[in-house]
Amino acid sequence: MRVEAGSLVTLDVAREVSPNGYFLNDGYQDYLLPYAEIVGRIKVGDKVEVFLFHDTQDRMMATMKRPKLVMGEVGLLEVVDIHPRFGYFLEMGLGRHLLLPYRQVPEMEELRPLVGDKVFVTLAHDRQGRLIAKMALEDDLAPLCVRAPSSWQHQWVKARVYRPLQMGTFVICDAGVLGFGVIGLIAPTERTRLLRAGEEVDVRVAYVREDGRVNLSMRQPKEKGRDDDAEVILAFLRERPGHAMPFSDKTSADLIQSRFGLSKSAFKRALGKLMKDGLVYQEDDWTYMKQEETQE
Repeated sequence: MRVEAGSLVTLDVAREVSPNGYFLNDGYQDYLLPYAEIVGRIKVGDKVEVFLFHDTQDRMMATMKRPKLVMGEVGLLEVVDIHPRFGYFLEMGLGRHLLLPYRQVPEMEELRPLVGDKVFVTLAHDRQGRLIAKMALEDDLAPLCVRAPSSWQHQWVKARVYRPLQMGTFVICDAGVLGFGVIGLIAPTERTRLLRAGEEVDVRVAYVREDGRVNLSMRQPKEKGRDDDAEVILAFLRERPGHAMPFSDKTSADLIQSRFGLSKSAFKRALGKLMKDGLVYQEDDWTYMKQEETQE
């Protein structure tokens, strides 16, 4: 049986060579198991389960320590460093880091992970046979995921980005101990900003689909969002001279976004609520706070 880096294999302890360690054999070649990589006690003639990797000199080595990820699995690994030329280094749990090359992450800078983010990855080999990480795709993740229960509707959950796109962000929602999680999509209109690979975000389950996946939103439900947005407008008016502002439902979307950080539709909904509640009124494209409200 030929073995490769990234594999968990059981090998024979062939001989001990001090001060290096033990040499293991698979019937074809020897692999050094350094003393520092031994867990417990072993002796010549034993069979030991080891993980194979390349050292800094590209030599195949063995360790009895268990990595966070082996070939054929999907893992969630933390970004611990970023190299300006090579890519992202991930914590693998062996005292050494796994490279996620730049070609594996989005070209757009805003969509790339930061140190501290955790990314879903699989193991692969580069052209020299060395271990590298690849971003996990839906085909890798789907068999490990579970269906969302109907009780998730309108609930807030934590989600981790696995595929950030401008046309929508694909995430895995935390499902506790039930499987790997639930696959979800945040549509562009339901994002409050672009999300990067590996980022964790709080999202609201807007809809549980028949296939068990979920449509998500970073926004509050419209009723709650309208209340929050209305408070933003009221706070602005309270600070204005005469408690008036040169903004109304006819103001351009760009000006509204620049001044309040709201979309025009959200601004209009909030203004409509304030006028319905008798707190403000509009006149000549200006908005005024009513006198009784200014005295509070």
